[in-house]
Amino acid sequence: MRFLRNAFDSLKPHFQKGERYEKYAPALNAFDTIFFSPNHTTPSRGAHLRDASDLKRVMVTVILAMTPVLLFGIYNVGYQSLSQMGEAFSFGEAFGLGVWRVLPMLAVSYGVGLAIEFVFSIWRGHEVNEGYLVTGMLIPLVLPPDLPLWMLAFAVAFAVVVGKEVFGGTGMNILNPALTARAFLFFAYPSYMSGDKVWVLGSDVDGVSGETVLGHLARKSSDFSYEVSDMVTGFIPGSIGETSVLAILLGALWLIFSGVGSWKIMLSSIVGASVMGVMFNAFGAQGNALMQFPWWQHLLVGGFAFGVVFMATDPVSAVQTERGKWIYGFLVGVLSILIRVFNPAYPEGVMMAILLMNVFAPLIDHYVIRNHVSYRKRFSGKIKLLNGLVR
Repeated sequence: MRFLRNAFDSLKPHFQKGERYEKYAPALNAFDTIFFSPNHTTPSRGAHLRDASDLKRVMVTVILAMTPVLLFGIYNVGYQSLSQMGEAFSFGEAFGLGVWRVLPMLAVSYGVGLAIEFVFSIWRGHEVNEGYLVTGMLIPLVLPPDLPLWMLAFAVAFAVVVGKEVFGGTGMNILNPALTARAFLFFAYPSYMSGDKVWVLGSDVDGVSGETVLGHLARKSSDFSYEVSDMVTGFIPGSIGETSVLAILLGALWLIFSGVGSWKIMLSSIVGASVMGVMFNAFGAQGNALMQFPWWQHLLVGGFAFGVVFMATDPVSAVQTERGKWIYGFLVGVLSILIRVFNPAYPEGVMMAILLMNVFAPLIDHYVIRNHVSYRKRFSGKIKLLNGLVR
């Protein structure tokens, strides 16, 4: 690493202000911070907020939380494909097939996304932010494994440019970029994002079906072969990172323990989804498989768990106030189940629910803050009145 450090130090003078490559300094600094900690610190004098955490550490924390989900997703891609072929296979064969498919998706996601980030940073003259380190992993994890790579590249470009950079870049976007990419693909290429031929690698072979649990239920059928244990462990078809509730739970615990993810949003989302599930179980129409699906199993299937843990808690597009987090999360859970039940063409509702609440997050914060201000005014008025009576 000493050689690499010396190499960066020897290049930096050519990228300083007034030098030939001045406008490319953000790109060099970005590569520097990938390998080394930033060498600038808060001044020792004056009033400043000091914390051991920075954006880079936060992003690395989220990536570590997603690592169990990614590793299981890689294995499950190979497992689902080979198991439906009816032939014996080893763990290594299943994992190897998953690596062969998922790693190119990660490479395209990071390659296209970071290239656009670099272009915008050089154009605007500011440093490259580490925010895309998480988005670059999130996007492949919310997509089916059979998606063509060129479609993934288009979705990444749309998410970074339209969903993020037009608002000013990292920290300024109002929509979650990964969900923006998924929404773009769903509306632009619906046949590649729904049905029973996209969730299992190679499911175009005769006799191989990749239909998900929600897909079965949307067809008014509750007769499927998956057990609850399959839903928890994740050995079911679905997007690469959404199937294993167990792996997602490990990531959730890490985010909560590190203080990066909001447990209030996670918990309130579960409560909201549970309330709607119980209501549908109690008053839903007979014969509607999605309404009669046990409320607690709604929490185990589809992208609900993944969305609630890794996307609803996005500190940029979610609410900022503490009371607002309870409201925001509860509505995410309610809307997720509502969209599932009443939109059979798209039985997965968490994506639309989170995107919709991203739009309303500033409004929720506004009214929560205004309510706090009104309360303080009323409280201070009462204090003044009591002081007058005492005197």
